[in-house]
Amino acid sequence: MNQRKVTKKSNINFQEEIKKLQIELDRTRKEKDDYKNKYLRALADYQNFEKRVGEEKEALRQSASRELLLKLLPFLDDIEKAEVFIKDSGLKLVKDKFIQIIREENIEELQILGKEFDPHLAEAVDVVKGENDNIIIEVSRKGYTLNGKVLRVAQVKVSKKITNSNQQEANKL
Repeated sequence: MNQRKVTKKSNINFQEEIKKLQIELDRTRKEKDDYKNKYLRALADYQNFEKRVGEEKEALRQSASRELLLKLLPFLDDIEKAEVFIKDSGLKLVKDKFIQIIREENIEELQILGKEFDPHLAEAVDVVKGENDNIIIEVSRKGYTLNGKVLRVAQVKVSKKITNSNQQEANKL
């Protein structure tokens, strides 16, 4: 009988010990899950940070490139103006090389001559009589795009259709 009491007491102690260990195991698992979640959040934050820094670096590079190219376009304008008056193979070679370089940088000339005037692509510097209304008839300064976005608007002359009523109003002024 004594042995039964000892065994019963022993079982109770084991059960209490098992409950304590089970509680400790649950607490440890919860702690492990908390640490895992914190680690995963920190990892996601770091990956987002790396991505944001990469995007900011690329935006800065593109901005610097854009500014430099904007400063170089007047040089191309001058070469093209000089080419009208000076027929020199060296000048043509320089112009062709310059155009090749800007094309490699994804700069494209706006093709707007003969098209309807769009204030997002061109700046009207003069309005002249014409057969059609709002059509670009002359490009004074070329416009360019960089990666599909307008880098510099063109300066153009736009036609204005003159009707009898428009002519009478113009004469009154």
